[in-house]
Amino acid sequence: MAETQQPAARDDAPRSSVDCVLERMRSYRSQWPATDGVAVFNRVYLTVTEEIGRRVDSGEFPDRRAAVTLDVLFAQRYLAAVDAATSGLPAPACWRPLFQYRRHPGVRPLQFALAGINAHIGHDLALAVVDTCHALDCEPSDLESEFDRVGDILVLLEERIREDLMPGPDLLEIADPLTHLLGSWSLERAREASWSAARLLWGVRELAGLADEFTERLDMSVGLVGRCLLTPWP
Repeated sequence: MAETQQPAARDDAPRSSVDCVLERMRSYRSQWPATDGVAVFNRVYLTVTEEIGRRVDSGEFPDRRAAVTLDVLFAQRYLAAVDAATSGLPAPACWRPLFQYRRHPGVRPLQFALAGINAHIGHDLALAVVDTCHALDCEPSDLESEFDRVGDILVLLEERIREDLMPGPDLLEIADPLTHLLGSWSLERAREASWSAARLLWGVRELAGLADEFTERLDMSVGLVGRCLLTPWP
């Protein structure tokens, strides 16, 4: 049965929680080779988390406690998937394609990055909103500002990621299907769907069976998109 709730963060949501998350992601960066598909996503996510931390510290988030709690519980979903895969346990379905294809020579770095972002935004973000509501005893609407600000940072970084990891012009001309595939996925649409899923999950939280079924279906559907994004190319 799908897991819908992580352990709650401490009420004060200390910056040290973000630092612990960053420390783990930096340790992965040193452990995994640069060509590893999960390492590609980890580098991207580390950049995102560092940027969110800087903006929290500079006061860009009106509710610092909510922003840090959401950021940490969001990251813990990814770290839990890594722990499961490392221990030989099944990771959530949304993450399995990335772990299965992480060393495939026919998958481009940008595909790895987008597949990880798809899993984390499409599935984990919705559950992290619910986790945060439980931790802070609030409603999703109370987190909308923080959710939107995090999403805006992700959209800006996605543009840079595509510029940095997109194959060169010659390869793009040869691999038009690859260009079409990568252009068919949108972080903005994934973010909107994640917010809707979070609101729905919160609305049916007292109906455990229905909430678990929806979470499982969400996990599987996001995983299917991830598998398509990781289509190998000669």
